[in-house]
Amino acid sequence: MAAEIVNPLIPHTLGHDVDEEEVKRHVLLDERMTKAARNLRILDSASWPYEFQRATYEEFAKGNEFNPVIEYPKQDWTEVRKELEAVDNEADEDTPIGRYLSESARSWGVAAQFLENLGNPDATKYSIALYGGPNEELPGHGPTTREAAQHFINIAEELDQELMSPAETVQISAVALQLQLQRDLDDYFDGRVIDVETDPTMLAKAAAGATRIRLRTNATFTDYDKHQLLQHEAFVHSLTALNGRLQHNLPSLGLSSPRVTATQEGLATFAEQITGSIDIGRMKRLSLRIEAVSQALDGATFVDVYRYFLSMDQTPEESFNSAQRVFRGVQTMGGQAFTKDTVYLRGLVDVHTFFRVALRHQELYLCRWLFAGKMTLEDVRRFEPMFRSGVLQPARWMPTWIQRANGLAGMLAFSLFANRIRLDAISNENAREIEKAESQ
Repeated sequence: MAAEIVNPLIPHTLGHDVDEEEVKRHVLLDERMTKAARNLRILDSASWPYEFQRATYEEFAKGNEFNPVIEYPKQDWTEVRKELEAVDNEADEDTPIGRYLSESARSWGVAAQFLENLGNPDATKYSIALYGGPNEELPGHGPTTREAAQHFINIAEELDQELMSPAETVQISAVALQLQLQRDLDDYFDGRVIDVETDPTMLAKAAAGATRIRLRTNATFTDYDKHQLLQHEAFVHSLTALNGRLQHNLPSLGLSSPRVTATQEGLATFAEQITGSIDIGRMKRLSLRIEAVSQALDGATFVDVYRYFLSMDQTPEESFNSAQRVFRGVQTMGGQAFTKDTVYLRGLVDVHTFFRVALRHQELYLCRWLFAGKMTLEDVRRFEPMFRSGVLQPARWMPTWIQRANGLAGMLAFSLFANRIRLDAISNENAREIEKAESQ
């Protein structure tokens, strides 16, 4: 008989809402899932190879526009999918930890299928299963994600460059930004915890892991970009990964499961918003990507999407890179898209709504628990007994804005009140006042 595996971090006596034996059993399942899913790297596998990307852009720069054909290496994740299916079957969905494991294992299973179908027509189907699509409704039976994107695009188009301060037009090199971010992060951690590096092979301008932030070597940045990267990449994506790694009972909370993407990107974009680090240009870029995904699904090719970004005042290089995001892992001839970029606005609305509801019900502690690992909004509510019993630990590191509860509560309280004001009624009243004045 095998010796019993005892995790010393599980409290000897748990609260009445948590069954100790069930927790121990699911902790072992989580270890299996983490081991199985650790090498499922969606973005790394779906992104275009650097040399192919560079050579293709050079042709576009010469005016030779065409729909690229990318050959993706064949991947076989059969054994991993079997292990994930076993975890799903053995987890008890009637418990919070079991539900989390089942949903996570299924999500990783779909990720494996996506990787097995890179470059095939079915890749789009699995992408939508992972991230959703542009026609999903926002919370509260609101507009669709695409309609929300069009709203922000229209607002951005109505505004002009006169809104920009001189600091926003000053370009910062990747090397200069690397030094600035490294200094700020070292100050935050009181030591070197996260390394900031430059990388010439990146598609995105920046990306973050638990202990490393990468900047595209040839990219230029603005002062807004600097604050966005600090709040979005470092103080959300990196901190949740670091805190998740400290969850010895659920190490999977340190992994970027596809099912947490909407909450992660929504929380990161909310962090930009609440710290004043987001500008209308950023909202426009996020929205343009959603519209481009919609057009691709409707039949637009890579060249069509590239030209769309050009028509929206992006530079040729920006347009090329933006179009690549839409066609990661899928065919470029039309009717296909990688839909991850549709989660940003949907996630932002979800997280903003979650924070407002938490304030209304005096549950802002839930918002702080969101930083204890990479989880969904549903997870953090289900995990409440596990946090209270000590099975899960609160976040070791959190951004300043979430620690300052009074300031957060003030902003959310105003948001709750402002939503009660009908702008259309105010507009009608103002119109009547103008008409009255003109008639006198």
